[in-house]
Amino acid sequence: MIRKEEKNKVINDFKKHDTDTGSIEVQVALLTKHIENLALHFKGNHKDYGSKRGLLKIVSKRKKCLQYLERTDISKYKEIISRLGLRK
Repeated sequence: MIRKEEKNKVINDFKKHDTDTGSIEVQVALLTKHIENLALHFKGNHKDYGSKRGLLKIVSKRKKCLQYLERTDISKYKEIISRLGLRK
């Protein structure tokens, strides 16, 4: 899980306006942070198969969000990909 301070920092970095907590950009950023935290968890717990299943679900959800963003606004898609460092 993401700590409250980390979550607030991610939201502040990617929000569109003051009360924005659920825009697609914020969702993708939070999912990415969660994936990074799980990747660190797996370095010491490589046999945690339940969490691996959860990781696959989170990766799939992020992929769907990115596909939606690519369909609706390609410039925001490219911006968020570069800011998060997802693609080469």
